[in-house]
Amino acid sequence: MEKEQKENIQNKNLANEEKNLANEENEQTTQPQDQTDDNKDKKEEEGKKELTPEEKILELEDKLARTFAEMENQRRRFEKEKEDAFEYGGFSFAKEALSLIDNFERSKNILESDEKLKGTDALKKTIEHFDIIHKDLISIFNKNNIKQIDSLNKKLDPNLHQAMMEIEDNSKEPGTIIQEIQKGFTIKDRLLRPSLVGVAKKTQEKPTKIQETKENSETK
Repeated sequence: MEKEQKENIQNKNLANEEKNLANEENEQTTQPQDQTDDNKDKKEEEGKKELTPEEKILELEDKLARTFAEMENQRRRFEKEKEDAFEYGGFSFAKEALSLIDNFERSKNILESDEKLKGTDALKKTIEHFDIIHKDLISIFNKNNIKQIDSLNKKLDPNLHQAMMEIEDNSKEPGTIIQEIQKGFTIKDRLLRPSLVGVAKKTQEKPTKIQETKENSETK
């Protein structure tokens, strides 16, 4: 019995010694990692501390300058958006309102081409009223910087006009507007609607009979 007790005590002591050795090894392995981390932190702190007061001031001034530049850009952007909203806020309304003028002109043309009404006093009075209302509409548009585009006898401008057809006319230079199908309008410096126009082109010369007979003989 005494021998067994002694052996158990010895075994326990050995186990305790092994645990202590293992703990010491773990502490030795973890210490270098902790030391390396501490060294990195120290180096970073030293790198930050290397800046002189003058350099810090310059760094702060640079950050302030960038912040002020961003604020100025945002202010300008806001001002531009506000101006556009004020200047062109009624763009879509103005564009739709042009249909009033178009309908007036169509109605006037229909009445003037009606054979039963031609030469009657009723037609004259109706046309006079149409013209008065049309002038009032144009005047209201002009007050709001919505203006008609002058097209007839002008050179075709793709920024203002849209060519719908070519008309043979030797009396005008090619590309000159000789017919206005639908009036165009601008609102301030922007195009509200292009003018639909017809432009002049040179007439194609038809071959004479002599030329035709020569061409036929040459082909034979």
